[in-house]
Amino acid sequence: MAKLTKKQKEALSKVEKNKVYSLDEASALVKEVNFAKFDASVDLAVRLGVDPRKANQMVRGVVSLPHGTGKDVKVLALVTPDREAEAKEAGADYVGLDEYLQKIKEGWTDVDVIVTMPAVMGKLGPLGRILGPRGLMPNPKSGTVTMEIGKAVSEVKSGKIDFKVDKYGIIHAGIGKVSFDADKIRENAAELIQTLVKLKPTAAKGTYVKSIYLSSTMSPGIAIDTKSVN
Repeated sequence: MAKLTKKQKEALSKVEKNKVYSLDEASALVKEVNFAKFDASVDLAVRLGVDPRKANQMVRGVVSLPHGTGKDVKVLALVTPDREAEAKEAGADYVGLDEYLQKIKEGWTDVDVIVTMPAVMGKLGPLGRILGPRGLMPNPKSGTVTMEIGKAVSEVKSGKIDFKVDKYGIIHAGIGKVSFDADKIRENAAELIQTLVKLKPTAAKGTYVKSIYLSSTMSPGIAIDTKSVN
């Protein structure tokens, strides 16, 4: 095991073992325990009492974070020529169709989100093996397959994120940066948690929100009291 640096030891010492914190406390503490030399991401991990192998317990959705993610999200709009101006005006970084489909086929995936139209999805199907594993395949449920291209691009650029429970029943999401005020971190986290609570499957039995951890890119995880959301 790698030896801990002085900064890492100092960060670890600020998080009390076996203690659960309020969301307010954790939002302030995650800024204190960050020892990265860059503006680290703040991540939320929520373990849910669901079995993702069962279709009626799948938890997936989108949420617009009130303060955005702090990340410059690169958006590719795959649209027909008549919708290109709308996509560009909304702030899409790359706009086009056939030339970008060819680039993706050749292995180019230097974007964070792809927004497209229902009529274009047929062309995207064969690229699923490239886009799927990278989480880039557009999906109507996440609002990235739509006729409202401008609205979709604007929402993604301003902090709309999509999430999906993994095979262990955990939702992972980046909700900001350590440079954010603690209040902004708290409000973004609360928005995601409240959205997850609303999406509780009727088939899920017992405790729904089992654990919540807040952390930055290189910091220890901070346990948050789940009683406030269950």
